[in-house]
Amino acid sequence: MCGGHRQAHLAQLRTAITASAIVPLSRAERDDLLQMREEEKIARDVYLRLFDRWGLPPFANISGSEQIHMDAILSLIEHYDLRDPVQELDIGQFFNPDMQKLYEQLVARGLRSLEDAVQVGLLIEELDIADLRAAAQRTDKVALLTVYADLERGSCNHLRAFHGWMMRLGMSYVPTHISQADFESIASSRHDGCR
Repeated sequence: MCGGHRQAHLAQLRTAITASAIVPLSRAERDDLLQMREEEKIARDVYLRLFDRWGLPPFANISGSEQIHMDAILSLIEHYDLRDPVQELDIGQFFNPDMQKLYEQLVARGLRSLEDAVQVGLLIEELDIADLRAAAQRTDKVALLTVYADLERGSCNHLRAFHGWMMRLGMSYVPTHISQADFESIASSRHDGCR
């Protein structure tokens, strides 16, 4: 059900990106954009791997959403005529060695137990939220701000989904990239469409 909605939403984002002026990016804006492309790929690739191991529905559902996030960032990369850092890289492969290491650490942790896998989901989403907010603070470009805000709403939805499983499994989780109050506020707020 979300698949068609996600594709339509991506088309809207691409239209907004195409309509925006092509103004040179600062180094920070460029670096943020390339990092977010790999960060969204980490989320997708980890979730695919963990779904194969545990069969937990959120990993399958959210990996599809992360693909849309990757595609939205790719549209920005193409709009600003940058080189895609993950072009032609397979699942589990990354251009940035730090991203490669993070992927391997997250997968290793998530394979230990179902509870660890849910914690990895929460960790990825709170990291995405923190990094998207930080990137938004470093730009005034409308196209970047539009996509970052949209991806943040998606990451909040994903965090809610993993939080629901955390509660179901009787687990606890202490966020490390956003505050506990922010984490609880996001987790208890309403789902925001298919993103």
